[in-house]
Amino acid sequence: MNKTTATPTKRQRLRSFRVLRDRIFVTGFVLAVVIGIAGLAALLLDVLVDGLPFLNWNFLSSYASRKPLESGILAPLAGTVWIVGMTALLTIPIGVGTAIYLEEFATKSRFNRIIELNIANLAGVPSVIYGLLGLAVFVQFLFNGSRNVTAGALTMTLLVLPIVVIASQEAIKAVPSSYRDAAYAMGANRWQVVKAVVLPQALPGMMSGIILALSRAIGESAPILIISSLVWVTFVPSSPDSKFTVLPLQIFTWISQPQHSFRGIAAAGIIVLLVVLLSMNGIAIWIRSKYQSRPEQ
Repeated sequence: MNKTTATPTKRQRLRSFRVLRDRIFVTGFVLAVVIGIAGLAALLLDVLVDGLPFLNWNFLSSYASRKPLESGILAPLAGTVWIVGMTALLTIPIGVGTAIYLEEFATKSRFNRIIELNIANLAGVPSVIYGLLGLAVFVQFLFNGSRNVTAGALTMTLLVLPIVVIASQEAIKAVPSSYRDAAYAMGANRWQVVKAVVLPQALPGMMSGIILALSRAIGESAPILIISSLVWVTFVPSSPDSKFTVLPLQIFTWISQPQHSFRGIAAAGIIVLLVVLLSMNGIAIWIRSKYQSRPEQ
């Protein structure tokens, strides 16, 4: 009788302990999310309060100046557009093509496994290393010391290419094998299966990785500081051979100035950078929603 009474009591205690433990973990997770969101909201509010008074058409259409009220963001904004555009043109076909080859055409050999391992390792290399590599290979060797847009775009391509490859590989792996089997049963060859079945299904996942990679390229300042070394630019890049600067580098330069007004100018630059990032993410969401198709259950 005592054993029968003790067993339910022990089970109840164990259940109560598990419930309490789950509540503690849930509370901790919710607090972590709330603290992160609150910190982000506080930073955004501070940036908006400081930057909105300086954000006007004159700021967007003027060049950098030593005088805060006359300073603008036209040159770094144009340089950022050039760098991101050329980086996308180089990264997307190379990254997606590499992922397709490794997942759909390459054999599972030791050599290919070494390639995949190196790609994963390159995704964790610090960005300043890519800047030094770009300075040595692209600026000094390929362009004879010319610090131009092409050198910067090639350097950023090396930086974000592993991210695009890995994200595209995961998106291709997520395509059900039954889709491929059905296409092969219809008489399609391997390339037709990849083009008509795998790529349309994997495109939403690929777009997520591409946008994350390009967002990182926009926000990086260390490689561009090594490649460009220009912080006061009074011209807009007109060709891939032009010199340039970018938004993060210009924002850092403004923050480093002793005048207090440059803090507001830097905050306005941060707002412009956030608008560019959110616009890119909005385009990615639109592309995903357009091409994402769900199989009927």
